[in-house]
This record gives sequence, C-alpha cells and structure tokens, in this order.
Amino acid sequence: MPHPVPSLTVTQGRRLLLAGQALLGPPPAGGLEGLIQQLGYVQLDSINVVERAHHLILGCRIPGYEPAQLEALLAGRRLFEHWTHDAAAIPLQWYPHWHLRFPRSRTRYLASAWWRERVGDQVEPLLALVLERIRAEGPLCSADFEHVREGAPGWWGWKPQKAALEFLWHTGRLAVAGRKHFHKIYDLAERVFPEAHALAAPEPEAHLEWACATALERLGVATPRELAAYWNAVDLAEAGRWCAAAQAAGTIERVELEAPDGGPVRARFAVPDWRERLAALPEPGDRTVILCPFDPIVRDRERALGLFGFDYRFEAFLPEAKRQYGYYVLPILEGDALVGRLDPKFHRDRGVLEVKGLWWEKGIRPTKARLRRLRMALEALAARIGAKEIQ
Repeated sequence: MPHPVPSLTVTQGRRLLLAGQALLGPPPAGGLEGLIQQLGYVQLDSINVVERAHHLILGCRIPGYEPAQLEALLAGRRLFEHWTHDAAAIPLQWYPHWHLRFPRSRTRYLASAWWRERVGDQVEPLLALVLERIRAEGPLCSADFEHVREGAPGWWGWKPQKAALEFLWHTGRLAVAGRKHFHKIYDLAERVFPEAHALAAPEPEAHLEWACATALERLGVATPRELAAYWNAVDLAEAGRWCAAAQAAGTIERVELEAPDGGPVRARFAVPDWRERLAALPEPGDRTVILCPFDPIVRDRERALGLFGFDYRFEAFLPEAKRQYGYYVLPILEGDALVGRLDPKFHRDRGVLEVKGLWWEKGIRPTKARLRRLRMALEALAARIGAKEIQ
C-alpha cells in the first residue's frame, strides 16, 4: 500500500523559505560571504531610488552591513558577476557551471534580431576588434569605445561596441573586472579569474544535480518550475526529470502544500529533513523587515502569491498612469507574513527618506504596535542608507 503524501501548512512552507533565505533562524556563519553562499547569489540592479537592490537585500539580513563589504568580496575575487535569472554576484566556486551556459548564450545572442540590429552586419570583425583592444590595453568599459550608433538613443540604444562587450561577457570571453559608477569594466576572463576559468565544465548530469539540489536547499519546498527558475540554469523538463529520480532515490520528498486562501492543496517537493528543520526553527515573532523589490522572497511573483497570498508586481517599468502603487514599492515582512507595502524615495541632497505611500494588506490593521515596529524598520533602513530624517 502506498504511503500517504505528507501535507505542509502554508505557514510551514513560508518558514522553510524564510529560513532558506536567511530571514528566519540564526544568521549564517561566515558573515557576508556566508550569507551570499546561503542565498546562492545576490541580484544586482542599478536603480537607486532608495539604495541599490543588492545592498537592500543584504542590509536587511546582516546587522551593520556596509556596501564596501560587498565591494571588497568582488574586488577580492570571492564572487563573480554573471547572469542567473538576472544580473547577480555569485560565489566563485560555482564558476565552472557557467561554462555550460556560455554556448547557450552565444546561440541565443546570434539568433536575436534585437541584438543583431544593435551590433550591425560585421559581427565577427567587431567582436575581434573589441576583444583585441582589451587584450592589448587591459580592462575597458563601454565609454572607452567612442563610436555612438545613430538613431538609437536611450537606455537600450547600445552602440555596436557595447553590444559586442555584452556578447563577449555573456559567452565567457570577458568577465567583469570591476565597476565605475556602476558601469561594468571588462577584461579577459582568464585574467580576472585565471584558476576558475581554467576549470573544466561539469558533466551535464552533475550540473543538473547541482542546479536542482542547491535550489531546493534554499527554497525548502518547491515545484520543478521553481527549481528550474532559481538559477535559470536548466529547463523545466530537466528539473522534472531530476525531481522524479531524486524522489525515487529518497533524497527529496513529495508533499502537498496548503494554499493561503484555503484552496486545493498543491503538489510540491521538499527537502527530506523538512520536519527536523521546522522543529529547529524559532518562532518568527513580530519583527518587521522592509524588503527590496528584487528580494528572493518576492522576486517569483507566483510563489509569493502561492505562499504569502501577496500579489506583488514591480511597477518601475510601467507608465506612471498604469501603476497601482508606485515606482519602487518595498514589501513589508512582519514575522512570517507579508503585511503591506510602501513607496519610498531617498532625497540624498536633503538627507530625507520620504514615504510617499503606505498600503496594508486586506485584514491587516495599522495598530499602534504595528506602526511602531514599522517605524523601527524605517529607522534601520534610514541608518543604513545615511538618511537623517524620515518624512
């Protein structure tokens, strides 16, 4: 007779995720580097309305965090910059897995009409020219290439050399050697990461095991889609095949997860020791944390809705008239629940952190105690970014 499928409450699912993402339980060993190891990577983003995303993600998890700490890890080659689901800083030990992504990136770029339009019709000569300049002159950024492509202004109006630099970075020929005013400085990958670059790529099955097992470790309970999306390193069919094999081997467990709205249970896979992990976790209490829009808890919109009942959309790229909340809205985590969102702006010239809007989720009352905890979280955020006043 088959064993019954265990059922997890939505609260248990939330707590496994929060623990895996260093928002519940003891802080990871090893300081900031240990935290990034636990997260797997930290997303990088240039928007600076409050503070850049990577600093917001790390700052709400590490007391006393300062941006210089992340910069030191990057400069010391403990991390490398590349692509997961988006641009990210990643522990260097996993660089060999990107050797399998580089050929796929080359195929994707060469098939992209958008990229072809920007790079022009002399692709190989342009790539060779850009590569040779960096080989001869050392690290360069896009601004070191003077040609400007006419008729394509704006953020994505890349000149051909910028398009070539990004191609060579995505395909592994170049690496990010540093940044200046958040602009990438490129150099030959073998000069930036000589030992890691020289390592062989893992076998495809080892890569699949790494991608899915490390993702599940950080999510606690997940679907094959969520596992595939975590690193964006394998496709859904591969993740599904891994789940079936791992379940048969007893290294993961099939479970059913309750829905936050009382709807039907949903099939998931969990780490095999999920019961022990939950038993060892402290109660989340009512601590309030202000999250980044790209925080791992909310960056997967479907998972945030399925676990927290929190329908979150990043609205910065929407026209202002179509925004429901605001340009750079930050979710509010209270204990193990997402209870609201606020729209802030840091006026650096005046040292003022302005709260332009505040919205509580349905059923959440803005009690004096809740407002006091939110104020404390805003004060912690203001202290991290150097704001002298909150309005």
